[in-house]
Amino acid sequence: MAKLAPGAGAFIVACMLWPHAGYAATDDVAALRAEIEALKADYTSRVQALEARIKQLESAVATAQPAAAAAAPAAPGTPGAVGTAVASAVAPPALPQAVPGAAPGKSSSATAFNPAISMILTGNYASLSQDPATYRVAGFIPPPAGEGPGERSFNLDESELTVSSNVDPYFFANVTAAIQGDNSIDIEEAYFKTLALNRGFTIKGGRFFSATGYLNEVHSHNWDFADQPLVYQVFFGGQLAQDGAQLRWIAPTDYFIELGAEAGSGRSFPGSHRNLNSLASDALFAHLGGDAGDSTSWRLGVSWLDARSTDRAYGDVDQFGAPVSDAFTGTSRTWILDGTLKWAPHGDPTQHLFKLQGEYLHRTEDGQLAFDITGQNLAGAYRSSQSGWYVQAVYGFMPRWRAGLRYDAMQSGTPRIGLVDAGLLPSTAFPSLEPASPRRATLMLDWSLSEFSRLRAQYAWDEARATETDRQLLLQYIFAIGAHGAHKF
Repeated sequence: MAKLAPGAGAFIVACMLWPHAGYAATDDVAALRAEIEALKADYTSRVQALEARIKQLESAVATAQPAAAAAAPAAPGTPGAVGTAVASAVAPPALPQAVPGAAPGKSSSATAFNPAISMILTGNYASLSQDPATYRVAGFIPPPAGEGPGERSFNLDESELTVSSNVDPYFFANVTAAIQGDNSIDIEEAYFKTLALNRGFTIKGGRFFSATGYLNEVHSHNWDFADQPLVYQVFFGGQLAQDGAQLRWIAPTDYFIELGAEAGSGRSFPGSHRNLNSLASDALFAHLGGDAGDSTSWRLGVSWLDARSTDRAYGDVDQFGAPVSDAFTGTSRTWILDGTLKWAPHGDPTQHLFKLQGEYLHRTEDGQLAFDITGQNLAGAYRSSQSGWYVQAVYGFMPRWRAGLRYDAMQSGTPRIGLVDAGLLPSTAFPSLEPASPRRATLMLDWSLSEFSRLRAQYAWDEARATETDRQLLLQYIFAIGAHGAHKF
């Protein structure tokens, strides 16, 4: 019996420990189940995070598409070529414009539906040797506005308020309101633009700056000088705007090739809005650009504008010096040739840059000219052939500093005035149309403290008047608030 005691003891101990072993196995199963549940929860959170990331990337792609389309002219040549980098040499550092926002429904952010908003504040101090109230470019029918350097002393220039965004994946919309120093508000642009057309086509509709010429599409705060060339002031009254539609096509080639057409109501000078269903302004344009090495890019363009006017009135004086109101009715056709060359070392304009730009415009007007429409109201045939051009160079000689030189010249020619040819009136009854050759030379120096501020000094010898030379000193400031977008090449 004594020999059996150890075995019996072991058996008794095993029986006592058996329930505890069962309890331990049960605990292990519960732990495994808890670990599996934790893995499932972690997997679910990772999947949700990946889905959120995909939505953010889709939103970024949708946002980048309209901005890339707007910047396409700034990068002629192959994708990734130096054209994109050198394009910023137009006005480095670039001042902001509104950029398209994210497409609705494509972002997890609550601000995805908010439009991009920007405000441009500009002003100047002007010292002018001649009275700006008597300013007129000799030899040309004056536009209703747009001529001259503005008022003397301190002036608040226009402030541009721009609101823009993608409407949906198919359309982009933009509104730019110009708040003038006299407290008036003008709608400079209010248009929609397609985003989803194939094969390089884009349609724009509403009110927009015409693509004729080079400088016309550029907003004033992005000009290289404080004012426009004389030929733009005289032929377009500042900037030509269309109320209508525009079609553009960019060719799928290594070179930048763009063709376009516009049709509008003719509300903007040299046209005039008529009480007719027919269109009064048509335009065609073509642009070609590319890169030369890794430091130089270029663009050439040709444009044609056909505008119709009805009773386009302007003020003048007769042969006795008495004020009269005359009016032109007929067709105005303008051809424009433009060219732009930019250079920056290896495509980097932050240290040095050079830009050479020029345009030549030739206009013919054919129709009837009425004399003293509120008095004698005589009318006869009228035909003119006139031209103007400018060339300008801007050099960035050190970071954030630029200097520029511009020269303007125009030729009014001798118009054929039926009332004068018929002997009904002397040529002195139309003093504004006496042959003239206006000229102007301008020097510019500006300093861009940041991407959002610029200070500029400009001095001009203006010989656009019939006799006097106007010496003009302009000190200008430009401040920008809000969204920052790509600029025109």
